This record gives sequence, C-alpha cells and structure tokens, in this order.
Amino acid sequence: MTQVTGGGKPTPAVAPHKGSAERAGAVGGLAPALFVYSDAMHNHVALLTDYGLNDEFVGVMKSVLIDMAPHVRITDLTHGVPAFDVRAGSLALARAVQYVPPGIVIAVVDPGVGSSRRAIAVEVAGGRGIFLGPDNGLLGSGVAMAGGADRAFELSNTDLHLEAPGTTFAGRDIFAPVAAFLANGGALEEVGKEIDTASVMPGLVPVPSDETHPAHGSGMRCEVTWVDAFGNCQLNVGPDDVAPYGPVLKLVIGEDVRSARVVTHYADIDGGAIGAVIDSYGMVALSVDRGSAAETLRIEAGDAVLVFAGDGGSTTSAVTLRLGK
Repeated sequence: MTQVTGGGKPTPAVAPHKGSAERAGAVGGLAPALFVYSDAMHNHVALLTDYGLNDEFVGVMKSVLIDMAPHVRITDLTHGVPAFDVRAGSLALARAVQYVPPGIVIAVVDPGVGSSRRAIAVEVAGGRGIFLGPDNGLLGSGVAMAGGADRAFELSNTDLHLEAPGTTFAGRDIFAPVAAFLANGGALEEVGKEIDTASVMPGLVPVPSDETHPAHGSGMRCEVTWVDAFGNCQLNVGPDDVAPYGPVLKLVIGEDVRSARVVTHYADIDGGAIGAVIDSYGMVALSVDRGSAAETLRIEAGDAVLVFAGDGGSTTSAVTLRLGK
C-alpha cells in the first residue's frame, strides 16, 4: 500500500497481505479500504479482449475494477478479437491506442493463461500510460505506437491479486485488481519485479515484401491484416507503398487477377467493383460499396494480395482506389 509523501514519492503505508483483494462487505465490496490512496494516479482504463459478450467475463472484470476503484472511467475498445488470435489483438490494439486517453490499458488475448507465460505491466509516455497483459506479443505493437516502453514489470506480487480456485481468468484475478491498485495511486514498483524492456515479446506485424511474377513482372506481396464487420479488408500497406505502381494497379489474389484504377470518390467506382480505399487508419483496404469485399474476393485475414503495375487491360473486374472516406 502506498501514500504520497511531501516529496511526491510513493512510500509504503499499509503492508498488503496475501489475498488483500479478497471480497469483504455485505454486497461483496473488494476490501476498498486497502485500495484508497491520497491521490488517484489514473482515471481511465481501456479494455481489449477476446472474451466476447455471450459470457459474464467482461462484466465480472469490469465489476472488479469499479468495486476497487470507483472513480475510473472504462472504455471497451473491443471484446470481439477472434478467440486466441494474439496477432489480431495486437493489431487492433495498435490501431486503437493512438485515440485512447492517458491511463491504463488492459489487453487480454491469452491462450497461455495459467502457464509459465508472464503477466506484465509496461509503462509508456513517462508514466502517463500503463499496459497490462500477457507477455505473448499482444502488447508490443500498442506499446510501440505509444512511443515505446519506459519500464516493464512482471506482475509477481500476488498480494495484489484476487485469490481464486483456478488460474484461467487472469483478467479478473490479476489484471483488473492490479489496474485498480495503480488507478488508486499504487506505485508501479509494487506490482512485482522489474524486467528488461527488451525481454518483452514484440508485436507480430506482417511487412510487405518484393514479389516477382513471370506474367506480371516486379511487384509487392501484401497481406490482409484485418477484415472489419463490413467486410473491408485492410492490407499492410499505405498509399505511398502502392504509388510507384501507377494510376492503375493489378491485384493478383490466388488465380483471380483484378484491375485497380485510382479514383477519388465512391461515385467513380463501377457498380459491383472492388475499391482499394485509404481507410481511416491510413492503410489501403479493399472494399465494396455497400457490400463485403471479403465475401466478394473470398479472402480473410492472413491471405496474400499481390500488387503489380496495371496496364489498363481487361481483367475479371475493375478495382479502384478511393482516396479518403
């Protein structure tokens, strides 16, 4: 436990004991007296998980947070990351984090929960932000987007965790109570032992590569990194990457060859055609006006899309590049 002294440094006030986060009170308040500090350090907690919304997991985790730190505001970034898909969670976190207020981010896509994988805290932006999650590559891209890691700690201080009959719900038993501890002004140094920031597993982000095709010449191999709810297929390239291939692009997706004509708005897209859009994150995304590019092209995250210079000739269908949203 900590309190802020006149020098501004957190110092131990009440030594936490095993199970200090155990339930207490008629309604089940989580030992609130043990989590009261003189100055609240963080007021906002953002959540990103693969828990979905069909079960009670998200609600329970948020209840633990609010019970221990009633002042915090909670933002649900998403709980729809595909189950066990660490890379998809990492990319979603990287897309979202630039818009998240200062505070704490809890990210949980954790197929190794309960194993020897580390639970960690990563401090960024001079202490204005802290990422909590498993050390499995999930946090790396978001941390990089936030300017890189200042310090990192393993969440090895079990006095700050909830006692539980099993080890498979780290969101409830570890990440939520540690987030509440930090939100209430707890010192980051108290969550566990400090670790080398270079030892934190990096994010899994695909990069484009050069491609030579016997029929289409020199080009670039891209990858679908994300298919959103509308069927838009984001690629791992931006407009500067495709610019060298001219005003007409040739896209090769498996055996399907498509022409990609550069346009500036939806009205220039031929009905039923595919558009290559500069999306709201500044990446090129394949889309269909009021339709699903994923269904039309029969592609999904992880599939390859080859880009070559187009010749304007006839192909299976036109594809256009829409600049702006």
